[in-house]
Amino acid sequence: MNIYTTMPSGEQVVQELPWRWKVQGRIFLIGGLGFMFDAWDVTLNGVLIPLLSKHWSLTPGDAGWIGTANLIGMALGAFAWGTIADTIGRKKAFSATLLIFSVFTVLGAFAPDIVWFCIFRFMAGFGLGGCIPVDYALVGEFTPRKQRGKVLTAMDGWWPIGAALCGFVSAGLIAAFGDWRLTMLIMVLPAFLVFWVRRSVPESPLFLIHKGRRTEAAEVIDSMVLATGADPRPYSLPDPQDTPRLSAGSAWTQLRSVWQFNWKITTAAWALFFSILLVYYLSLTWVPRILIGAGFEDYKAFVTTASMAAVGLLGVIVAAVLVERVGRKWILAITGPMSALTLVIVAFVVDIPSAAVFWLLVFGFVVQVAIPVLYAYVSELYPTELRGSGFGWASTFSRVGAGIGPLVFAQYFWPEFGLANSFALAGGLVLLSVLWMALFSPETKQRVLT
Repeated sequence: MNIYTTMPSGEQVVQELPWRWKVQGRIFLIGGLGFMFDAWDVTLNGVLIPLLSKHWSLTPGDAGWIGTANLIGMALGAFAWGTIADTIGRKKAFSATLLIFSVFTVLGAFAPDIVWFCIFRFMAGFGLGGCIPVDYALVGEFTPRKQRGKVLTAMDGWWPIGAALCGFVSAGLIAAFGDWRLTMLIMVLPAFLVFWVRRSVPESPLFLIHKGRRTEAAEVIDSMVLATGADPRPYSLPDPQDTPRLSAGSAWTQLRSVWQFNWKITTAAWALFFSILLVYYLSLTWVPRILIGAGFEDYKAFVTTASMAAVGLLGVIVAAVLVERVGRKWILAITGPMSALTLVIVAFVVDIPSAAVFWLLVFGFVVQVAIPVLYAYVSELYPTELRGSGFGWASTFSRVGAGIGPLVFAQYFWPEFGLANSFALAGGLVLLSVLWMALFSPETKQRVLT
């Protein structure tokens, strides 16, 4: 028998390794910490809007730019860093995102006015916007196939941790010191430490293989085989390929490739990202302001929002348990519309504190079942050469919606149609998205990454 007819590829070897916390688990932890800061920063927008509205006497429309500038920066960062990661490598992009975020967060804390503040928040968002697509691509490509769905779903567990830390820490700082700047500076030091730790993460072997860097790929694969205690076996690597150079046009080339790969799948990915995350970002951005308007004290509004985020950790656990049993599509089809429905209920009972808190906790749980499954699902829809940019472009589209949506929500829809109807409109978009997914996008449970 010819050995080459049965020899596994390097990609197969990596995806069939046993799971070890000291190997793949370490990358999961390091990647997750960056994701935690993404959640912390997005949630901070909801904290800063009421605080800076008082500090600079802002109207609701002007205050809306606090979140919009940050999220639009994240949108551009998501597509830019996804493409950069597919071009120069996961590792370099993995490290640079948090460094840029940290520098501009410090500058934002000392901004003299709302204009400069929004500029610095935009740049911080640009750096941090790369965390999700780059982290998911890197963690997914290191994770064995059998555990990949659970691991990618569990990645989102870092989100409620970061969001809850933001709310609880901010509430404590405001109660103790009353200075909004401290709510920004407090997360910079740990972000710098995570940046330093990220430098020790190896480059993705799947990325190296697809770039034709065979010697480096073999070194990483061999070291992983040794570290996991797997039995060494021969494997094949493809011949060197032409590596595209990063340029202004490369992002648009990748965008075209994403749509040419399968326009129905890409439509499903973009629509799901846009609608489900719009609902979530509406809550993070405006729930503190909504609760304060309903009579909650600042401290209690921030603690309630933090609790809404914290209970999401239970949702992530449920998602991790169900994702390989039920499948990605069924979970999204049920929890996506349900999360929007709970926000509509919140709008009706917001003047009853106990009821408002209860339904916000329900929302926090349900939406955090949907989101981690969404991230795992979209990251599996594309081949290796498009995984970072495919996920990144979908994330970009959602961040644009998340940036513009809360601003339009506060200036037009909320005053014109009321809170409940505005949330219901967002829920209608979620329903349309899951219907398209059901018809035109495949299930990816247990799919082998290529």
